[in-house]
Amino acid sequence: MVNVHHRYATVQGRRLFYREAGPSDAPTLVLLHGFPASSFMFRDLIPALADHYHVIAPDHLGFGLSDAPPVEEFEYTFDALTGLTKGLLDQLGVSRYAVYVQDYGAPIGWRLALNDPDAITAIITQNGNGYEAGFVPSFWAPIWDYHREQTPETEGAVRQALTLDAIKWQYVTGVPDETLVSPDTWHHDFALVSRPGNDRVQLALFLDYATNPPLYPHLHTYLRERRTPLLAVWGEGDEIFGPAGALAFADDLPGARIHLLEGGHFLLETALDEVTRLIKDFLGKS
Repeated sequence: MVNVHHRYATVQGRRLFYREAGPSDAPTLVLLHGFPASSFMFRDLIPALADHYHVIAPDHLGFGLSDAPPVEEFEYTFDALTGLTKGLLDQLGVSRYAVYVQDYGAPIGWRLALNDPDAITAIITQNGNGYEAGFVPSFWAPIWDYHREQTPETEGAVRQALTLDAIKWQYVTGVPDETLVSPDTWHHDFALVSRPGNDRVQLALFLDYATNPPLYPHLHTYLRERRTPLLAVWGEGDEIFGPAGALAFADDLPGARIHLLEGGHFLLETALDEVTRLIKDFLGKS
């Protein structure tokens, strides 16, 4: 049995929840979740890795059990979420770490790497996009429309992503057997993003997502110059970030280890054992 600790820290005046496990003197792995999830998505991965690694998985501000101040009190941007993540790691005394990114965790992880390249020892990207090639147009078209113009119509279209049916769709699309995914997952996420005022938090981040693709050329330069070991482990049935997003990492990092697995956007729900094996093998060699 591995003990997983459930903790809070105050960073920049905001209370952040995080899960932590493993020996404090072991190499650190930071797990960064995506939309509309939280560190709950890593509930089974953390104990599977904590026998060899010091694992930290925070909830981003506005997600999970972290504070969710209204948009009038906090400007929700990916820059701001990155600053809070860095502040938490500083507070915990973590200066060198491998990072696992998924969905929203990717642009946060890319910013951490670009802001402090020496801090990152390895990268694991699980359906965490870093290339234009990864975007599946049918999913992203309403968000791009919202970036171009904020109207009741474009806002209404992106608000659909906050519904229970849309969140369930993220979990079950592309999986080999829908009955393998616990309904607890999408009901858990829906309850948290449905808190009063959280819809406006999510709209602010949908809008700020426009700042992420312009970072990609800088990320690609970083990968070419730093040669940071990278594992892309990808649910090939993901209809948000498609397999082309995983394969693209080899363009700038020919040594990247890329695995397309049967599964969807939340790959850990159906391929935990295989992902764990790939991560341990990758980190052990990296």
